Amino acid sequence: MALNSVAFAPPRPDKLRALGIMALNGMFDEMDGVAVLRQATTDLLKDDVAIVSSFGADSSVLLHMVAQVDPTLPVYFLETGKHFAETLDYVRTLEAHLGLTNVRWLRPDPKDIARFDPKGDLWETDPDSCCHIRKTEPLDAEIAQYAGWVTGRKRYQTKERGVLPHFELTSDDRIKVNPLAYFGDADVNAYKTKHGLPEHPLFAKGYRSIGCAPCTTIVAEGEDPRAGRWRGLNKKECGIHFDFNGAIAKPVAAEDKTLFKDGAFIADPFRAWAEGDDPATVRYTHIPAKVYLENRDAVLANPHPNGLLIAPADKVETLANDLGRFASIAISFPAFGDGRGYSSARLLVERYKYQGELRAVGDVLMDQVPLMRRCGIEAFVVTHQATRKALESGQLTTVNLFYQPVGVTEVPVGTRPFLRRAAETETA
Repeated sequence: MALNSVAFAPPRPDKLRALGIMALNGMFDEMDGVAVLRQATTDLLKDDVAIVSSFGADSSVLLHMVAQVDPTLPVYFLETGKHFAETLDYVRTLEAHLGLTNVRWLRPDPKDIARFDPKGDLWETDPDSCCHIRKTEPLDAEIAQYAGWVTGRKRYQTKERGVLPHFELTSDDRIKVNPLAYFGDADVNAYKTKHGLPEHPLFAKGYRSIGCAPCTTIVAEGEDPRAGRWRGLNKKECGIHFDFNGAIAKPVAAEDKTLFKDGAFIADPFRAWAEGDDPATVRYTHIPAKVYLENRDAVLANPHPNGLLIAPADKVETLANDLGRFASIAISFPAFGDGRGYSSARLLVERYKYQGELRAVGDVLMDQVPLMRRCGIEAFVVTHQATRKALESGQLTTVNLFYQPVGVTEVPVGTRPFLRRAAETETA
């Protein structure tokens, strides 16, 4: 038992080693990534180091350096099962272009997927857990065999990475190496151009930081390159780099999840229109119908996903030709007694066959939700606490009598009893 206790005891921090890492960081020029990588792989860690790459928009720079130092180094790619097809193709493209001979694909444990994400939609309700089972767990298990590993992280990417060094000592006494720590966005692009490196196929389409497909969006000109990652969420890291600053972005708090959809509250990727917004460049914004009509050409030319906001006074008929342009349509219910939104919803669904997300915003209370659902509304922006609890528990009122039936299955109040029974029999 004593031997086992020693064997499995957590390593004690080595103060001298920590001081050595600090001294090592002062030995290299900030931009000399190749020298940092060579020091790590041929002297500091020798044959006990692995490369971890996302094969994203900037990955070719680090991998080009790897090819110069030693193309046989093990390069790990986390195949989460959620990547763009273009990313999977890009892995093979860079592998061949750079002559990398030891690219290894890591996949999540099928048992974890079956247990925690059987429908493949965990990313929508709990992205931190999705990242954990698809990235952190498989990587931790593999990297545990090495004394250190190399990443492509850079200081400019997030506030948390702003003090990133070339070498860092993790809490389990391993070394993490960041050859590109001091590279800026312009440095990365200049390096790719200088060495003729192939671009990720999605880069030209506006994707500047590329991760899993469900959690990656196009980035607008002038926007932070990582703004397209986990858009709308208080999340900047997937969790595999937790150890650097002691914390990753905290999970989204329950009160921050205001959109009820598919049976759960989730973080809303869309935002409301704000004064000063440009209809030609906004993204993931519900553009008011009036603004859309006044700037139709600019809105239609905008390459980013956007939504449409319909107020009670807006005429759905005037919007009909371009409804397919919008990924989401929000219908405003400014007051409990204003029922015009129900008519708008029915027109969108029944007459114009709108197929995107249809949501209710504004004064959404629990008594309204069943009525909204009858009209085709499938998502609800809710801040009212009692309504939140009713939705979460499924304790909503039901509607059994209809003065204004919807579709062909509802029988209005006043219909003769034998006709009502016949209708009920037909729909049973």
